Amino acid sequence: MLDTGRTRLPTRTELAVWRSFLRAHARIVRHLETELVAEQSLSLASYDVLVQLAEAPGRRMRMTELADAVLLSRSGVTRLVDRLERTGLVTRERADGDGRGVVAVLTQTGLDRLRSASGVHLAGVVRHFVEALDETAIAAFGRTCEQLAAASPPLPDTP
Repeated sequence: MLDTGRTRLPTRTELAVWRSFLRAHARIVRHLETELVAEQSLSLASYDVLVQLAEAPGRRMRMTELADAVLLSRSGVTRLVDRLERTGLVTRERADGDGRGVVAVLTQTGLDRLRSASGVHLAGVVRHFVEALDETAIAAFGRTCEQLAAASPPLPDTP
């Protein structure tokens, strides 16, 4: 047994809720990933990058901002953008006014691909998440997630 000093440990109920949350998240993400790959040959991480770029001003984001938005390390987002660039969904450009900065830019092909994949993804979100909860549970879960995000500051980037 680990010596935790004065660190509070979760109660059995708290630990059960934590594990249930992890299980639900993992199952839903697996379903969404499987459906996107099967129907669109697009990973969930790739879809997320395309969404972030589509919603960004000028459909472009600095690589560091993109990494933060999609919850990947800088090196992870670089590798993913490499793959998306090879398939013509994204291009890279120098950041305006900054010779060192690089931005990822969503191409028209990337936007078309996102539009095609969105139907599959959003139908999966409804099927695997929305339909499992009533309106009250969705509102409460939204507040809970906002509270958790506010209580857990982002970690510094890792290579």
